[in-house]
Amino acid sequence: MVIAIDGPAASGKGTLAKRLADHYGLPHLDTGLLYRAVAMAMLDAGLSLEDEAAAARAAASLIADKLADPRLRERAMGEAASRISAVPAVRAALLALQQRFAETAVGAVLDGRDIGTVVCPQARVKLFITASASERARRRHRELALRGEETTLSAILADIEARDARDATRATAPLKAAADAVILDTTELDADEAFEAAKRVVDGARTRGIAAGR
Repeated sequence: MVIAIDGPAASGKGTLAKRLADHYGLPHLDTGLLYRAVAMAMLDAGLSLEDEAAAARAAASLIADKLADPRLRERAMGEAASRISAVPAVRAALLALQQRFAETAVGAVLDGRDIGTVVCPQARVKLFITASASERARRRHRELALRGEETTLSAILADIEARDARDATRATAPLKAAADAVILDTTELDADEAFEAAKRVVDGARTRGIAAGR
């Protein structure tokens, strides 16, 4: 069973994906970390994020163990990842890696921005997690404050709105809900309520799959 979870920045999809993976005993991949790792490799090497050829090379040579670096969670790395994720060659280089992860025998949970539309279009469960921009900014501000990163709510809101625009308008794999995805707006939901709502969707899909002999 593959569970594809998409949504904009700070919608809560990562937390939800991890909880679902733990609950169902499935491996989990936060695909956004792949793009952050590519951006980090470029910045560490002193390369410009505008250098698309260098970005493609960094993506092709990405080493999975780099995904544990705590710097990947920093606000600046998220902004950098948003910029290089618009490069078609970067997305192409990382696509096969993501699809291999999803092909495990037991299934997998993947979260990102094009999982249900491009990476795993045949996923049994597709969720699109969203929330208002102001609520997402509030959540990200709280998260960064807990990590000791100083910033303002207005600056984070501006970042989120800029990332939303880039993600939704890029030529390759733009952010959008798959036609058969279940839309879950978490603006008024806490983490537990969002988890319960998502679990109902997954359990329903599992029941239908068992009935169909899949």
